[in-house]
Amino acid sequence: MSCRRLAVFLRIRDHSTKSNTGKLEIRKVSKVTVCTVVISFLFGTSGTHGASLKIPVVLSTDVGNEIDDQWTIVYLLLNPKLDVRGIISAHAPTISPPAGQTSYKILLDVVKNRLGMSIHPPLLAGADLPLADRKKPRVSDGANFLIEVSQDFSSNNRLKVLTIGAVTDAASAILMDPTIVQRIEIIDMGFKRWPGGEEEFNIANDVKGMQVVLDSDVPLTIGSGDVCRANLSLHLDQARDMVSGRGGAGQWLFEEFQAYYYRVIKPLRVDDFSKPKVIWDNITLAHVLGMTTHETYARPKLKDDMNFEHIETDRTIDWITDVDERRMWDDFIGNLGAY
Repeated sequence: MSCRRLAVFLRIRDHSTKSNTGKLEIRKVSKVTVCTVVISFLFGTSGTHGASLKIPVVLSTDVGNEIDDQWTIVYLLLNPKLDVRGIISAHAPTISPPAGQTSYKILLDVVKNRLGMSIHPPLLAGADLPLADRKKPRVSDGANFLIEVSQDFSSNNRLKVLTIGAVTDAASAILMDPTIVQRIEIIDMGFKRWPGGEEEFNIANDVKGMQVVLDSDVPLTIGSGDVCRANLSLHLDQARDMVSGRGGAGQWLFEEFQAYYYRVIKPLRVDDFSKPKVIWDNITLAHVLGMTTHETYARPKLKDDMNFEHIETDRTIDWITDVDERRMWDDFIGNLGAY
């Protein structure tokens, strides 16, 4: 573990502290605390393998919007193949304002109470609103953290940033430090389909933010709605069989799924359980874990109506075309059952 990474990890057990200047500061800790954190962080979930052999990731999530984010957070934190450097909350119009802070509180509850983790990666609050201007970032703890944690990486060893909500914090980090595009890659759940792009919830929550990302040189992979719907849909009985009874976390995931299903998916006053719920956000984890196929295309520009404008360019975009759902769900269930 580098000194920089240790500093970033130690900064946040519950949330970041700030100086009078608004800059993030590192808390003073005892040698015993340092040793405990280092040992727990390196060996708590890594088994016999060091953290350096894992896939380094940061997640940006609008947890609190619906229930698929919770499934992805659990999968992320219980997977021994991942080196989770941090999780950033993201805003959404369905989350009570200030949305970034509200989502952050829900994130804390998921990690500390639902998963019972007293030692965990840094948890950060992201921006409360989308970009108002494509040239002006929304400065937040999340964007600052993303810039700092990326310093340990390079174009030959990139930090994977998974965005499963609005891309405001990733876009802001790019605007604040354009060199970050040489150290990270973004895997985003967004858009409806290729080649049109088209309006989709996450993209609509910060169109300017996605325009910043697409116009930059940051490597970008998209997991679109049509592929998620085809590969990551679960019926109520499937969700029950998969996670119910697999410990407290599994039971909680099913209760969340069931409550959402009855409230949003199932028709009112009709015993019709034919419609599935899509666990959209797991497509990003499936990709970093090598469970997807993709095509590489010329990188489009994004118009304000969320449709793509296809241009001649040497820059590219990777577009996920399929998910090995059986392998992914087996991995998910195995990690949940082992927790």
